[in-house]
Amino acid sequence: MGFFSSNLLLRLLLLMTAAMAGEAANISLGSTLRPNSSNPWSSDRQTFSLSFIPYTKNPSLYLVAINYTGGIPVWSPTTVPADPGASFSLLSNGNLQLVNGSGSILWQSNTSNLNVASALLSESGELSLLSSTSSSLWSSFQHPSDTLLQSQNFTLNTTLTSGSYSFTLASNGNLTLHWSNNLIYYNKGLNSSFSSNTTLDSPSLILQSNGILSLFDTALPSSAVIAYSSDYGESGDLMRFLRLDDDGNLRAYSSSKGSGVANARWAAVSDQCEVFGWCGNMGVCSYNDSAPVCGCPSENFVFSDPNNPRQGCKRTTEIQDCPGNSTMLQLDHTQFLTYPPELSTEEFFVGITACRLNCLSGSSCVASTSLADGSGLCYLKVSNFVSGYLSPALPSTSFVKVCAPAQPNQPPPAPDQSGDGSSGLSDGVVAAVVVGVVLGLVALEAGLWWFFCRNNAKFGSTSAHYALLEYASGAPVQFSYKDLQRSTKGFKEKLGAGGFGAVYRGVLVNRTVVAVKQLEGIEQGEKQFRMEVATISSTHHLNLVRLIGFCSEGRHRLLVYEFMKNGSLDSFLFAGESSGKLNWATRFSIAVGTARGITYLHEECRDCIVHCDIKPENILLDENYNAKVSDFGLAKLVNPKDHRHRTLTSVRGTRGYLAPEWLANLPVTSKSDVFSYGMVLLEIVSGRRNFDVSDETGRKKFSLWAYEEFERGNIGSIIDKRLAEQDIDMEQAERAIQVSFWCIQEQPSTRPSMGKVVQMLEGITEIEKPPALKSTDVSLSVVSGGTSVSGISKFAASAPVSSSGNSFQASSASMRNLEKTSSSLLASDHPTTA
Repeated sequence: MGFFSSNLLLRLLLLMTAAMAGEAANISLGSTLRPNSSNPWSSDRQTFSLSFIPYTKNPSLYLVAINYTGGIPVWSPTTVPADPGASFSLLSNGNLQLVNGSGSILWQSNTSNLNVASALLSESGELSLLSSTSSSLWSSFQHPSDTLLQSQNFTLNTTLTSGSYSFTLASNGNLTLHWSNNLIYYNKGLNSSFSSNTTLDSPSLILQSNGILSLFDTALPSSAVIAYSSDYGESGDLMRFLRLDDDGNLRAYSSSKGSGVANARWAAVSDQCEVFGWCGNMGVCSYNDSAPVCGCPSENFVFSDPNNPRQGCKRTTEIQDCPGNSTMLQLDHTQFLTYPPELSTEEFFVGITACRLNCLSGSSCVASTSLADGSGLCYLKVSNFVSGYLSPALPSTSFVKVCAPAQPNQPPPAPDQSGDGSSGLSDGVVAAVVVGVVLGLVALEAGLWWFFCRNNAKFGSTSAHYALLEYASGAPVQFSYKDLQRSTKGFKEKLGAGGFGAVYRGVLVNRTVVAVKQLEGIEQGEKQFRMEVATISSTHHLNLVRLIGFCSEGRHRLLVYEFMKNGSLDSFLFAGESSGKLNWATRFSIAVGTARGITYLHEECRDCIVHCDIKPENILLDENYNAKVSDFGLAKLVNPKDHRHRTLTSVRGTRGYLAPEWLANLPVTSKSDVFSYGMVLLEIVSGRRNFDVSDETGRKKFSLWAYEEFERGNIGSIIDKRLAEQDIDMEQAERAIQVSFWCIQEQPSTRPSMGKVVQMLEGITEIEKPPALKSTDVSLSVVSGGTSVSGISKFAASAPVSSSGNSFQASSASMRNLEKTSSSLLASDHPTTA
């Protein structure tokens, strides 16, 4: 009997404990929360609580939120604030409801017919509505707001939202960030260990408690790591969560229990300025030191909200109200962001002038961007919302339509050095004393330094560091970003811009003049970047530009080259009077020197280096007009994948010099460089762009016309007319012309190697008559929807044409129908530099 009494007592105690626990954690029907309530709905161990919190934009209003201990909000049913008389209730019919003091319903769960018996806020931060059997009928995890808690499944059917931004998981496992529900500005996911063609069944994203963001799916052999938090693996009483912030960036956070502080440990978008709309409509994002800031395009604009630059900008005078004509304001190093599927953007292959004029003449166009990355693309913005990005590293020029006159932003004023003269004498005496003291201290410090540090090993290493600038070692010098900012005076003196970034003149501390290239589009990690830089710097040849050093700090990736006094070859070939400076002997020497440099890259390096962008702009001339090839190795540096097998969407070469295999999606080899060199060689001889058309050439591309003249024996008509008064070695000229035709053959196997090219130019190898060139202009093909379309007429048809009067039609359909566009448009609008 005693045994049964004891057993019964134990059972009763267990039932009472369970009942007490249920009473502490469960929320009964009829429960209500109000602002300033001292009894929030809490989880069993008080890790999470549900209550009203002050609205950040107006502390007199409130939001309902689940908070992690310490006061970090992790879920809210609505972003609409409530007044002080509001209530949040679990009604007797099982419906959760947020009601304003006026009685208006701000939010409800719509669960009144699901037989809800109670609610529960768990220790994982999940608010659930439960049936009488404790099965979940509704959950906050199924209806997230802007936050994903650790171990919370995020599937295809869920969305995080924050203002105009949203985050979803794509069916292929990619993380996608949207602006205004449709424009996708971020779309990345599975790492390289899984095939991009992997078909997923039901992917699920989870931020694990160890700080690893993982993707799970039955089609994957194991979980795929999407990202590591910077403190992954750290132990302790930490809570991790993924949040879509109101700046449009997705970040992983960790927070120590009770601290109330959340530390960002990973961000999806590494460059905040690439988040569409972060600075509002017509706002331009740039960086002040390391922090992104918002500004307006010019003084023709003012902030929409002076107290909040992120609200964008508005014109001081709207275009339709212009008292005079409208004009296009030029914005250097600026790009108006364009992401798919932005249907309000028109995309064309035209030059920078046409990109500006076509927008100016179009009534619906508000801005345009001309890319100088080798793509030849121009984007016309016809949207009511335009988002800008300004950076010295951007190889693009943008234009925005304003009422004349255009008023560019003024540089910040220099510190005021003026005075009222009332204390001039005393100020001068003070200044003299200060200067004297400073000079004395400097002299003293220099003396002490010389005495104690002249034999110091550390100083010796510093000296050796800068001794590298005298080319005593092949190792590249590592510079800090501040060093290069200082040496270039804030990147002010621009030498040019190409497909890999802008180039600036700089002077190092030892007075060495250098060219500093700001790279853009780098996809590699730190280690791989340094390895590629080491490879480039170890490539030494008389006809290659020498890499002196590099900078790799966060998003800043720069290369420091030796400075070429006479600039690039194109400035002498196509710049009118400057062409006269290059006589025939110098031109032929440049042609041979360039060929030798490329031959070294192809045949004499340990690994063959395919340049991928041979053109006059990448052939630099020193003080003696010796040719040096630049930008070699950058194609692989910018794209770490095998650049020899890339599609046109990743081409960084320049149209007019690209080999046909680029556009036919065939493997790219060293023979592709041979084709580009052949085009350059013909330009050296003729002084004309190979894709030029004119009445003189019968409206044919110059290279095709030149071959016809060669077959007729009219060698003199191909040679630059500006050399007519000079002595020309006609035998050399004829060799160069024949070599160029051999190089630009359509089939790679027909082209000679670069080593053979050098022998042919020097007369060592006899040259046979080159085969006829194909009439189809493959090198000027245009890509539309991933399909290459050959022919000059097709290219011209893809370029925008202004209709009569002031109207402008820029629809893709109308552009495709312009098959009869004159070839003169091609000559004037095709970009000549990248």
